[in-house]
Amino acid sequence: MTRSDVLISADDLLTRMADSPAPRLLDVRWTLPKPDGREDFAAGHIPGAIYVDLDTELADHDTTDPTAGRHPLPSAEAFQKTVRSWGIDEGTEVVVYDDNSSLGAARAWWLLRWAGLSARVLDGGLAAYRDAGGTLETGDSPDVVPSAVEISPDSLPVIGAEAAAGFDGVLLDARAGERFRGETEPLDPRAGHIPGAKSAPATENVPAGTFLPEALLRERFDELGALDGPVGVYCGSGVTACHNALALATLGVDASLYPASWSGWSSDPDRPAETGA
Repeated sequence: MTRSDVLISADDLLTRMADSPAPRLLDVRWTLPKPDGREDFAAGHIPGAIYVDLDTELADHDTTDPTAGRHPLPSAEAFQKTVRSWGIDEGTEVVVYDDNSSLGAARAWWLLRWAGLSARVLDGGLAAYRDAGGTLETGDSPDVVPSAVEISPDSLPVIGAEAAAGFDGVLLDARAGERFRGETEPLDPRAGHIPGAKSAPATENVPAGTFLPEALLRERFDELGALDGPVGVYCGSGVTACHNALALATLGVDASLYPASWSGWSSDPDRPAETGA
């Protein structure tokens, strides 16, 4: 993949929206403090967009296994049903966005790619769209005709705890530095990080709201040793790790996602934790 396969600018999106058919737009309004973004969506979204509930459509909360983490991946069967409800077929142009530095949008992008479907993320999200002159509409998601698409699960690499423990490459932690160092842990059973992992906060991919230019992203991940061999990504619950996977994809690197991430790892008392830088 290249940057243009992964990201779309607001100007390019506005051009594509004037075409027929226009892209299928998915709005993933989500933050940890406010996971349900439906109210914000209804107050204003890109015309034609479908609201995506990250907690229910991009995660499986039926599992009772704490080592699966706070946002386990949905089953292939469940995600196929969800994708069909969005009216997405093989070959549908899909653009995903949010209003939070693409942190939620990246999870939807990753799952669609994992399912063997194409998708791009709107670089800069809703703010960039509005800055480019885009208008908003209010209300609920539009009615769409469901598709009969057959997804191809496991089209992107996934690893479990055992593989993360002995990862033969660079393992990147997308959480904030203070959580990586174990100085604070507001959500999960223990503080710290997976032994041997490197701190790579996802927010540093988008310091000004849009993704860093390719040369700077390449420099960032080169300094982390993530361009010369296998790369694994994790975070607190497998959401913001997708942001690092997306950033790496713009450089042509396929990263392996550890979906359970720190929430799953730290729930297993037999798994060690490191603190500090």
